[in-house]
Amino acid sequence: MTDLSETYARDGVVHLPGALDAPALAAAEAAWAWSVANPGPLASNIPTKGSTATFYQDLYNPRVLSGYREMLEASPIPRIVADLWGGGPVWFMYEQVFLKEGGEARRTPWHQDSSYLAVAGDQLAVAWITFDRVSAADSLEFVKGSHRGRLYNGSRFDVDDDTLPTHPKSSLPILPDIEADRAAWDIVAWPVEPGDLIVFHPKMLHGGAPTHPGGRRRTLTLRFFGEDAVYDPREGGAGPRVEGFHQRMTPGAPFRDPAFLQLA
Repeated sequence: MTDLSETYARDGVVHLPGALDAPALAAAEAAWAWSVANPGPLASNIPTKGSTATFYQDLYNPRVLSGYREMLEASPIPRIVADLWGGGPVWFMYEQVFLKEGGEARRTPWHQDSSYLAVAGDQLAVAWITFDRVSAADSLEFVKGSHRGRLYNGSRFDVDDDTLPTHPKSSLPILPDIEADRAAWDIVAWPVEPGDLIVFHPKMLHGGAPTHPGGRRRTLTLRFFGEDAVYDPREGGAGPRVEGFHQRMTPGAPFRDPAFLQLA
């Protein structure tokens, strides 16, 4: 096992400076632009209290491969992800794009992506790419090792309370108020340049800093799974949005479907 794969297994996140060369970065940015120009049914603007700033996000576009396939098949990211797992096949699950600009946009609340997904396993990864320089203070933040801890309810991104759950009747515990007691958590963040890559496990507690007047942050996230991923229909775990997928699956079954593009 390499040092990076050991770090990923232990901490749940790695920062890879300069992982994307100019062509790979340009292809990723073109995919992000395709998403913005072709919004899917889940595109939305997340409100910021007391501000008209843009906090746009979109994910699970049903036509994603028409805008992403060429980029994904040429990208070094699937091989990077496979190496972090120690090898094996890699499948693309879905994309998510963000745009923050036009003033003081709220921070992305602390949450775990796994709270919203019906998949479990060690071989899961989110690749986070920014097309704008981001300081450590304004970057994505993580609680180290939290992918090995408990799974919380999702955040509904409420403007008054980040911890309000997406599924109030779920048995999953409500998210802790990490912002109210940051010193109690082992939080890590990095300054990120275009071309850098942050890869993290979707069960990681993470959140994003706000943007400020005059600032802009364009980010793309790509979600992947490997051979040990299994179907886990937990409370609130709705994804992926593949027609008939949940009807075909049984708990603990390998997480597979012809709709997922295999890349490595």
